[in-house]
Amino acid sequence: MAASGGPASDRVGGDPGSTLERFRAVAEAQGVSPDWIEALAPVAAEVLGALRQAAEETAAGARVLPEPDRVLAAFKRPLAGVRALVVGQDPYPTPGHAIGLSFATAPEVRPLPRSLANIYRELSDDLGILPAPHGDLSAWADEGVLLLNRVLTVRAGAAGSHRGIGWEIVTERAIDALAMRGGPLVAVLWGNDARALARRLPGVPVIESAHPSPLSAARGFFGSRPFSRVNAELEAQGAEPIDWRVERGPSDRLFD
Repeated sequence: MAASGGPASDRVGGDPGSTLERFRAVAEAQGVSPDWIEALAPVAAEVLGALRQAAEETAAGARVLPEPDRVLAAFKRPLAGVRALVVGQDPYPTPGHAIGLSFATAPEVRPLPRSLANIYRELSDDLGILPAPHGDLSAWADEGVLLLNRVLTVRAGAAGSHRGIGWEIVTERAIDALAMRGGPLVAVLWGNDARALARRLPGVPVIESAHPSPLSAARGFFGSRPFSRVNAELEAQGAEPIDWRVERGPSDRLFD
């Protein structure tokens, strides 16, 4: 749902042509892949409207996360190369943490957020990959994993504060574009908010479980083996498995 105050196209100028041109300029400045720019063009007004609200809050003295040049970071790798979708909720509300990829943090963040620590624990149990010392999941993105939050910005210290300003429309469009593109593709939906998106992914294998949050990880996330299951589904589609290592050093496995 767009924020109050009229349609998003009204909030950003009303001229569909100029709206699309401005969206392209913003997306290109953030390094968004050309195929994602085309896929998201129908929601250009919503992107600009949400960015405008974030900018207005910043001008009023609030801190909005992630940094402006990271808001669209999930779309830097080509849509054509996405093999797995992992859906999060909204960015970490702690300054310095969010980098525009769901569940990921800036490399220097210590300690790791507890949800990410639980993801690493399950990765170790599932594939024997030792937890990385940092939370930057860019290596997964490079492997074709779309780490997509439902909401792409948040006010610092206020989790969920940017729900309903238009981002849900944008990310639903992104998910629809993946579904229309076809396979190879596997979706990983952790928690009830993410699981509600399964209906947008007809024909796509979906791996669902509880959220890795400490509040729910013991109720179905631990032991769900999502990483090996993603790879099995990809191989069944004739695709290469994902290398889930966050770091590619020679001794980051518990066993061969």
